Amino acid sequence: MTFAVHGLVVARGIAIGRAVLVASSRVDVAHYFVQPEQVPAEIERVRQGRNAVVEELHRLQADMPADAPHELTALLDVHLMLLQDELLTTGVKHWITDRLYNAEWALTTQLELIARQFDEMEDDYLRERKADLEQVVERILRHMKGVASPVAPPVSSPRRKTSQDLLLDDTVDVPLVLVAHDLSPADMLQFKQSVFAGFVTDVGGKTSHTAIVARSMDIPAVVGARSASQLVRQDDWIIIDGDAGVVIIDPSPIILAEYGFRQRQIALERERLFRLRHTPAVTLDGHKVELLANIEQPGDAPVAVRAGALGVGLFRSEFLFMGRNGHLPDEDEQYLAYREALEGMQGLPLTIRTIDVGADKPLDKAHKDSFLNPALGLRAIRWSLADPAMFRTQLRAVLRAAAHGKVNLLFPMLAHLSEIQQTLAQVDMARAELQARGAVYGPVELGAMIEIPAAALMVRSFLRYFDFLSIGTNDLIQYTLAIDRADESVAHLYDPLHPAVLRLVADVIAECTAQGKSVCVCGETAGDVGMTRLLLGLGLRSFSMHPAQILAVKQEVLRADTRKLAPWAQQVLEADDPAALLAG
Repeated sequence: MTFAVHGLVVARGIAIGRAVLVASSRVDVAHYFVQPEQVPAEIERVRQGRNAVVEELHRLQADMPADAPHELTALLDVHLMLLQDELLTTGVKHWITDRLYNAEWALTTQLELIARQFDEMEDDYLRERKADLEQVVERILRHMKGVASPVAPPVSSPRRKTSQDLLLDDTVDVPLVLVAHDLSPADMLQFKQSVFAGFVTDVGGKTSHTAIVARSMDIPAVVGARSASQLVRQDDWIIIDGDAGVVIIDPSPIILAEYGFRQRQIALERERLFRLRHTPAVTLDGHKVELLANIEQPGDAPVAVRAGALGVGLFRSEFLFMGRNGHLPDEDEQYLAYREALEGMQGLPLTIRTIDVGADKPLDKAHKDSFLNPALGLRAIRWSLADPAMFRTQLRAVLRAAAHGKVNLLFPMLAHLSEIQQTLAQVDMARAELQARGAVYGPVELGAMIEIPAAALMVRSFLRYFDFLSIGTNDLIQYTLAIDRADESVAHLYDPLHPAVLRLVADVIAECTAQGKSVCVCGETAGDVGMTRLLLGLGLRSFSMHPAQILAVKQEVLRADTRKLAPWAQQVLEADDPAALLAG
């Protein structure tokens, strides 16, 4: 009987194939106390298990295909950093030494403590790294138990498959769709990439590792599908509707035929879109539109260029700082990373946002203060200004990289005039420090993120100090509507089309246009093709998004006539229910 499971849209498209169920490999953990003389042996067991996983991940990296997505490498790096995390290793030793827990019990106890810290994080991406930590601990437990490499059965076996099962099967003659409770980056590396048409997981969000990899591989995926791995049986025919976030199980012939037709249409559409890669993004009435990319690592830059981006509108520099056990990257390391990203852009501009961490995103134990409302705490520019030495180290690295190409410098979460003045003073001090030691550096344009309602309302003041602005719609929506986008109980109220949000966005765009300064939208709204026409009608001429979204947005730009869109956009702006007009 046909039935459907709903989840989150993370990678669009249609996938049709046989279900391959990846068994949950949670390892049973014994709980018992050890004798004091057994403590060194228990600590050694954990160390050996950890070292075995490190070696395993290094082998995966060494054997990685040349065309593997960069995201897979980055995610394996995350797992390797978690394995070396002092909070994990020190905590495990504490439970064994002071409480006399056995090694497995100590490991899972420390996991639970750290997992609670992840649950309290406001940032979606960082909160979902809890799954990475759980997978790292699970792999250690499997090695300690000696079950790291189960034997592989044939595809037709009725039992659920492990990730290793799939490695040995070369007889697949139909598309396969992976269904699992969750998938680790290491698991995904081991799967034959050409075999799988899509992914479904019970857990995860839009920034989970499965979602990231699915988008990078351009494979349809639905995450957060809850009980999918229990409802789907081995070899069931299933359909992933990545556009609607729906998984259809045991579809009827009519439904199969309908989705087969849609799948062929999507394939043709992608071929047409790819031909637009080198086509300038110009509206029907002659307005040039800048389509930029958001990136997290220097290695993402070439991907952005291949996708047709005209530059990077947002380089999230905080990813260079995380998972380093308190050892922040020094000036030279940051400089080399920024230069690598700049060189990867092949002469196109690179906009680097200064580090956006703090409160809910601690870098080490020295910055793990808890706040009742971390979204309103010491984060972003507030965190940087609280540690001027660290801040100027980053500023000097960016300025030095600017000697090699066009660099823009972007500051997050500014709200007060005093913060603006302090930030600019730090930039001046960084330049003076470089001059004093005779270091070569280049010019940078300075910009501010508009992601707090206060900043949007005082946009004229901001423009007196900055060369450009960038609207971070994700936080702007959250702060305007007092909605925690990570809280499932109120997530339905998180609305980019709320009249108040649209008014703030429109006013910022209008003021920048009036003063002849550039403004970009770099939140999720920028890559939403359903919002492209409205933003163009409001006067936006610069969008920054995930590289995979660029061509679809470009197509909307090429079809747009801003002379017609402008009056319609004003009607949407003044409507009580903007969503209704947008749908019409």
